Amino acid sequence: MSLIISKQKKLIGFERELDELALLYKQNSLPSKILFKGKKGIGKCTFAYHLINYIFSINENESYNLKNKIINEKNQSYNLVQKNIHPNFFLIELKENKSSIDISQIREMINFTNKTSMNNSIKIVLIDNAEYLNINSTNAILKILEEPNEKLCFILIHDSNKEIFETIN
Repeated sequence: MSLIISKQKKLIGFERELDELALLYKQNSLPSKILFKGKKGIGKCTFAYHLINYIFSINENESYNLKNKIINEKNQSYNLVQKNIHPNFFLIELKENKSSIDISQIREMINFTNKTSMNNSIKIVLIDNAEYLNINSTNAILKILEEPNEKLCFILIHDSNKEIFETIN
């Protein structure tokens, strides 16, 4: 799992964007697919983890501090996501020594999306480095991306210096 979340508990940049997405979430209007696209290293992944923590911790003790854009490290959801064991969170990232995101990872994610969420809450799938989806994994994910589900949100992170399949973009 990315270690960015443990180092960046304070969001620097993207404050306005986080407020806009938080408002959409409160209004039950959050898109089912969000693509964060930009150059590598600008904080897209950190931003995604802040949004995820805001959503998951909204009704918890030690919830996300939206005013100051700070993750509370005592928050239960933060700790579960950081350990990649949150029941409503699924991370897809390029595995070590692999050149692409494998279709088996997508199949595992599809199984995750078909299960009931904890507390009837939103489930979030984070795809880090979406540019590494190969043709097979892209085709496998398209159907679920194209059929929105109000209790499922995909966050894709894309390095704009690399190509991504047009159907994902």
